[in-house]
This record gives sequence, C-alpha cells and structure tokens, in this order.
Amino acid sequence: TLIAVPLFVFMGVMLEKSRLSEDLLESMADLFSGFRSGLGISVVLVGALLAASTGIVGATVVTMGLMSLPTMLKRGYSSSQATGIICATGTLGQIIPPSIALVLLGDILSSAYQQAQLEMGIFTPKVVSIGDLFVGAIIPGLILVALYCAYVILFAKPQLQQSQLQPEAPQPLAVNKLSRAMRNLLPPIFLIAAVLGSILTGAATPTEAAGVGAFGATLLAMFKGQLSVVRLREVAQNTTEVTSMVFL
Repeated sequence: TLIAVPLFVFMGVMLEKSRLSEDLLESMADLFSGFRSGLGISVVLVGALLAASTGIVGATVVTMGLMSLPTMLKRGYSSSQATGIICATGTLGQIIPPSIALVLLGDILSSAYQQAQLEMGIFTPKVVSIGDLFVGAIIPGLILVALYCAYVILFAKPQLQQSQLQPEAPQPLAVNKLSRAMRNLLPPIFLIAAVLGSILTGAATPTEAAGVGAFGATLLAMFKGQLSVVRLREVAQNTTEVTSMVFL
C-alpha cells in the first residue's frame, strides 16, 4: 500500500513542474475578475485542485505562495490576509483525496483495526481500506473549501485605493478566455476524477491508481511541451526528497 506514496508525490511534483498550477491560477483569476474578492476565491479553488492532485501540503503552499502572494499584495490584500489564505488553503492537501496523510493513516488504521478484532475473538476481521478513508474525507474537504470561500468573500476584502473604489463593469467572457480556462481546467480535473474514481469504485487499488496518476501527469506535461530529460530528473529528485521526508 505504501508504494502509493512516492507515486502520488511524483504525480504532484510533475504537475507542479509542468506549470499546470500557474495556468490554473491565471484561468481562475480571469473567471472571477469581476468580483472584488475574486483573486482570493481563485487562490482557494486552485489550492483545492492542487490538493486533490498533489496530496502534499508543502508543495501546495510553496507553489501558491510564489505565484499568488505578490499579486495579492499588489491587489490590496493585507499581508496577514494573503498569507493566511494561502497557508489555510495549503492544508487542504491533508484531507482532500488522494492525500498522502490518508494513505499512511489507512495502512496504520487497517492493521490496528484487524488486530483489535482478533483480540476480541473475531477471526474474520473487517478491513478499513484507504478507499473508505477517501470516501469519508471528500465531503469534509468540500465543506472546508466552501467555508474558506465564504470567509474570503465576507472578511478578506482587499483595501482598494480611492481611485479603485468604483469597480469596473463586468465584461462578458471572451471566447478565447473561456476556451483557455477550459483547456487549463479540464485535464487536471479529468486526471483527478480518473484516479479517485478508480479507487472509489473499486476498479483499482490505491497503488494502481497512483501509478495511473503518475503516468497521466507525465502525459500532461508532455502534451504541454514541458517534459524533458532535465525536467524528469528534477521531478525524480524532488520526489525522492519528499518521499524520504514522509517516511522518516
């Protein structure tokens, strides 16, 4: 089961290095540009997508910090609001499947649950699978995303200058802007749905699904023209470092 950990890490690092997260943030910012707190909402939603595609808190926080923090400060968010939104959104990687923490906890809980049943005299013990943990974590994860968005809308409004107090009238989305957003959103959503769907339906074990996710992330990087020997070496090295940290 634990073989799924480096595969999920590889999937996340590959998506990060292929600039997919940058494209996602730019697309979301375009879609929510008509709202005063649109950038904050974009950060939360993109962070949730990255959490579902990486499962690593550190990667999500660092990526979102480098991409969105300067822009948020420039748009009038205070430093506490900007960093708080990024860090809180980054923690979604602990709960939204596929989560590395849930994979590790699933292995431990399954063994402990079976041992407890054997000690109670139940010699056909039930199993707590990682898929069960993933199913149980989906709704709480989505609730957290909704609450974060509500908080951003209500409390994290940027302090605009006097000349910026009159918001521009929302412009209709241009065809090229909408198509660009769909082009950037659909591939990672399809990959996440394929990985989670195969686990939740029982079509694949977590390890098999993680392998599919890692291969799919590599294909996405290749289609975006971001795959090279140097990039692959960098992804493999980062995967080794993060996996070693997790297991240690």
